[in-house]
Amino acid sequence: MPPSPPIPVLRLTDVAALRAQVRAWRAGGEGVALVPTMGALHEGHLSLVRQAQANCRRVVVSIFVNPTQFGPNEDFSRYPRVLDADLALLAAVGADAAFLPDVATMYPPGFSTTVTVAGLTEVLCGPLRPGHFAGVATVVTKLLLQCLPDRAIFGEKDFQQLQVIRRAARDLDIPVAIEGAPTLREPDGLALSSRNRYLSDEERRTAPALHAVLQRVAEAVRGGGATAPALAEGRGLLAAAGFAPVQYLSVNDADTLAPLERVEGPARVLAAACLGRTRLIDNVAV
Repeated sequence: MPPSPPIPVLRLTDVAALRAQVRAWRAGGEGVALVPTMGALHEGHLSLVRQAQANCRRVVVSIFVNPTQFGPNEDFSRYPRVLDADLALLAAVGADAAFLPDVATMYPPGFSTTVTVAGLTEVLCGPLRPGHFAGVATVVTKLLLQCLPDRAIFGEKDFQQLQVIRRAARDLDIPVAIEGAPTLREPDGLALSSRNRYLSDEERRTAPALHAVLQRVAEAVRGGGATAPALAEGRGLLAAAGFAPVQYLSVNDADTLAPLERVEGPARVLAAACLGRTRLIDNVAV
């Protein structure tokens, strides 16, 4: 017999319905995990769902392209929106529900509250994208409080975002465990991203150089080597490969995100660089 078709995910569009469903699951003794996304799902997102399923019986995936985390010259209007395809992927992987709020649900008339995380947002992407992390912290805080899951899963590809969310949840006593999930990569090393679809064929061939350079820098600074020479070499390699501009290439403390002159504990090598119109970010652990 042919396999049964996937069971469609439950579609929830308002907060009251989301809370009622979570409450019903909890009444049955079932743990709940949340995977926040902006849609345009790929295997990286599905790996977050699988990690959530490993620890919780029920998984909610939110899909919301959050306008407050995009700058005026960024790609909000052209960010891919493919809801039918996203829902089919979620059904195939066995997610239980999709939370699909609209802008009016997340930011009703008169909305005037912003969550700002100091320190962690003042390095790396922070100065380059004013207001971005306030938008991220605000929308994720709302999603966590709307759903109140046991766990929420975020990919490590945007490591700064993960640390900002961890700090906001800790500082605001939000009773949700924030979990990071390893970055999923193509066979050539390129980190999976919804924005990879913007790359031309030639840019796609160049893109894996970003991860290769991060690995080279990590190896050079592992064990306490000075970071400045390794970073200078890395920036040169990225420029030679065709990345322009290289917005940053940096070695930072894994907890505080402070830039490091030498690595003496857990650290990350992080980068943001552009290929044509596409901005790529990536990081590796040291």
